[in-house]
Parts: sequence; C-alpha cells; structure tokens
Amino acid sequence: MKSTPLGLTSYQIRPLIPHPFQNSRHSLLTTPPNLKLSYKNPANPSPLNPLTAKSQPTHLSNHQTTTQDNGIPADLVKILVKFKSRHNYIRVLEVSRKADHPFAGSRLLLLDGPGNIHSISFLFKLLTNTYFDVFATLPPLLPPGPVGILGFGAGSAARLILEMYPEVVVHGWELDPSVIAVGREYFGLSKLERQYPDRLFIYIGNALKASVRDGFSGILVDLFSKGCLVPELQDTSTWERLKRSLRRGGRIMVNVGGSCVEAEDSRRDGKLVMEESLKAMHWVFRDKVHVLSLGNRRDDSSIALTGELPDLDAWKKALPRTLRCYVDMWTPFDG
Repeated sequence: MKSTPLGLTSYQIRPLIPHPFQNSRHSLLTTPPNLKLSYKNPANPSPLNPLTAKSQPTHLSNHQTTTQDNGIPADLVKILVKFKSRHNYIRVLEVSRKADHPFAGSRLLLLDGPGNIHSISFLFKLLTNTYFDVFATLPPLLPPGPVGILGFGAGSAARLILEMYPEVVVHGWELDPSVIAVGREYFGLSKLERQYPDRLFIYIGNALKASVRDGFSGILVDLFSKGCLVPELQDTSTWERLKRSLRRGGRIMVNVGGSCVEAEDSRRDGKLVMEESLKAMHWVFRDKVHVLSLGNRRDDSSIALTGELPDLDAWKKALPRTLRCYVDMWTPFDG
C-alpha cells in the first residue's frame, strides 16, 4: 500500500481566546471548525511560478463562503498567491488589520482541498494566539541538544522557538519544496534563515526519516496530509522509531488534531483519528502521555506531550510570562 506523503503541516488553526463567560484564564473559546473566509479573488493573484517552476496555477472557486459570526468579510481578505504544487493546493491569504477577528493583520497559509490553515504569522507581534504558542513551551523541558520540527510548513513554530530561546538549534523537515518557497517569499522565512544561519536548518523530504547525530533533545510533530493526520501516526512502530531518535530525557510534543479537523476523505473522522494516534502513543510511552485540549470540549483539538509531567512551578518560571498560562492545562491520557 502506497504510504501517504509526509512532512505536511495541515491542521485547523483555531484562535485561543479566553471564554467570555469564564473567569479562569485557562478557559478557551474557539472558532468554528474551519476559519470561514468570505473573500473575493484579486484580479491577478500571483501563481508563484518563479519560485516553483513545476507548479501549475489554479483558480479558487467563484463560490463565496457565507460569512459566519467568526468569519471575515470578503473585502478584508486578500489572496496573495494560489497554485497547485506536486503535493498541495497552496493559497496565501492576508487578513486586513481592520478585521474584527483574532487573525486580523496576519498572513495565512492554506493547503489541501478543504483549505486548512497550515501556518500563520503577524507583522507586528510574535505570538500567534494558536497552538503554536503551546509548542513554544517545550524547550525548557528538554535536555541540551537540537529540536526537530516534523512538518515545518512556513516556519511558524520555528520562529517562536528561535526568538524565545537563544540556545536552541532547530532542524525542520517539510515534504513540499513549494511550501518552503512560499514561506521564504511571504512569511519571512528567508529573513529567519539569514538571522539564524547556525541555528536553523531546513530539509526537504520524508519527515519520519528525520535524524541528527546523537539524537534530538525534543521533537515537534505536526504531520497532516489531505487535511488529516497521516496514518503512520496511528502505527505504534512510528512512535517506537521516534522514541529511539530522542536523546536521554528527550520529549515529543504532537498536534493530534481532533473533531475540528476536516479531511478531504470524509471517512477519516478527525476525532477517531486523534484517538487512534493517542492510543498508539500510549502503547509506546505507557502512562507518560499528557494531553492539552484547545477547545471547550476535550475532543475538540488537542496537543499531546510525552514524558513525566514536570514540576509545574519550575516549568512556569522557565517560560516567558505570556506562555505560562498553558502549563496547568495538561491532563494525563488514560488510554
């Protein structure tokens, strides 16, 4: 059976917003499963041919999604580029700073048929108000050594880690070279590479074959294809291989999706795939798997972490103040 292409970071990014009816700062309110964008096509969106010679320009449907409560009006969204690469249907959107939405002033990378958001960046702020911020809490838990990002996308997680932790070296894997090209052109990835030439290394290829000498101190896993977690993440042998690629004391943090994920194949239910992936992790790491829920419901969308839960107060002290709110949100996965 042909394996699903790896290295794609497809997920449903959902803003992390304090719930208006809860006083706890750890309560979250999410947008609908997809960021509903009502937009109009620009006259001449760039097909990005100079960056990806093999890509074929394509056209978004003229059908306009109806604006919802958390949607963005058409005239506040601009399509910067759209084309088909070998692996993806790629679109880059720019959301006006005038929009009444958490993504106002951002650029969004959309991949696959459903248009799932894969990366986000803001011009005037570092934090994304999405689960990338949770990813950025991992480095203080790790022993010395490089961090691997499996499913690099346009570099959202890498940017946070490089700028917050001056000692961390990042190695990122992405299957689609066109995604990296878009990241360099529209998401400031080229600037990031110039700024950190000895701390950022990007590879094109199968992310699950990633390796570095002496192993990773930590791994961030964000591997989706066609809008769904890749099937390899529901296989215990995958987690055995990843575990072997860690240094002593190393950890893995994973975007395991959830019910909010919309796959191209309707038979790939996001909630069930998440549960199968967590069970595969639990089989390998036993009781050393913890889960952080990003939504109001436990199965809405989740991040998983391997290893013993650390001293929470020490973890908070090692984090920037803006990230400390996530520490108390982890719960053991009971299998």
